[in-house]
Formats: sequence, C-alpha cells, structure tokens
Amino acid sequence: MKPCVKSLVLELLVAKNGVPLQVREAIVACELFGISENNVRVTLARLTIEALLEGAGRGSYQLGPKARDISAQLFEWRNVEQYLRPWDGSYLMVACNALGRSDRNILRQRERALHMLGFAELDKDLYARPNNISPDIESLRRRLIELGLEPAALVFQALGFEEAQTQRIQNLWKGELLDDSYRRHCEQLESWTLRAGQLKPDMAARESFILGREGIRQIVFDPLLPEPMVDVALRTEFFACTQRFVDHGHQIWRTFLQQP
Repeated sequence: MKPCVKSLVLELLVAKNGVPLQVREAIVACELFGISENNVRVTLARLTIEALLEGAGRGSYQLGPKARDISAQLFEWRNVEQYLRPWDGSYLMVACNALGRSDRNILRQRERALHMLGFAELDKDLYARPNNISPDIESLRRRLIELGLEPAALVFQALGFEEAQTQRIQNLWKGELLDDSYRRHCEQLESWTLRAGQLKPDMAARESFILGREGIRQIVFDPLLPEPMVDVALRTEFFACTQRFVDHGHQIWRTFLQQP
C-alpha cells in the first residue's frame, strides 16, 4: 500500500538521523511511490503550519516542536519487549459491554487499541490476553486509554479458570501461525538483504521501505504471547532481524538521497 506523504516525510527525517531534509529529496523520494511534487509541497507547508516541521535553512526542513511525540512513536516499536514480564498463568481482561457501539470511529479506535496490545475477543465485548505485559494493571489501563480505549472500560485480572475455559482462551491465538510468520519474515528480510547490492538505488530504496514498514507493522501488532503459546526465542530473533533490516534500509535511503 502506498504510504501517505506525511508518514513518508517523517520516516525520511528519522532515516536522516538529525540531518535536515531537502525539499528536492522529499520530492524524489515521494516520486518512487507515485506521489506528485505538488502533493509533497502542500504537505510540507501544512506540516510546518502544524509545527510538526520547521525550516532548517533555504529549502530544507527538520522535525518541529510538536513532532517529538510522533518521533518517539516511530521508534517505540524497537522497545516493545520492555513491556514483557514473566507470565503467572493469569489473564488480563477488558469488559466493554457498558460502552456504546453506534459511533464507528470510537469503536474502531477501541478495537485498534485492544488489538495493538494483543487482546482478543473472548465473548461479545469481553477481551482477554495473558497477563505478561506492563508492570501492573493501572499502567496497562493508561496505555490502552492513550491508544484509544474509553476510560469507562473495565480492565481487570482474572484467574482460576477451568481447563476447558483456559483452552478456549488460548485458542483465541494461533501460535503456530505466529511462529511461521516470524520464521518467514526473517527469511524474507535476510534474503532481500543478500541481493540488495544488485538492485538499482531507487529500487533498493523503495523495496527496503516497503519491507521494513511491513516488518514494523508486524511488531507493533504482535500479541507478545508467552511460552508455550509461541516460540519466544524465534520472536526475539524476528524482532532483531527487523531492527537490523530497518537500520540497513536507513543507510540505503541516506545513500539514495545523496545522489546528484
């Protein structure tokens, strides 16, 4: 899927590692994805008005004062494992039965917040996940609200399920499919890296962006399940592989943008 100009410009600035982004560079980069020069210039002007960008000299931009949180979010995927803790066999639950479902935007934000933290729907408006993330329930509640869950939702810990109930909860996730995904993505990223030197600079830049973006999305929406539900070592390997790939991709983009 073609990236929007806003996300592409912000990620280019991250790849440049503090070096200002030239308007010419933004135009050349966006052309790789079929984005017009006019669209780029309009977006740069709008982001400047919103204080997400600021001028850094004639025809160049850097991150603005309101972009600090966005910049942090762009790096947050690298640190998702910091939220993990040993699993004690209990589950985290979120009850949304008292919340409305008529506002589609609010409902979409709610479901996205729950999905991003690995919750799956056990029964109508009741979501569950293993209790192996965040230091405590209050911290988890705050994270869910920041991501879009309404404060009126009930967030609590549950344990003592019967064996059949426990199995039903664990069947909400397909651990084998997740393991296959970790393995497949590692192989894809490593295989691409081996042949990257044979690609033209514009092709390497475009493909590295697409593959890196997909890897990051996989990490952001990974449910972070504990053993034995998934192969944790394989997941850690996939996360590390994606970080190496993205770092390599940033170097590819820096080289590409330096071309005359």
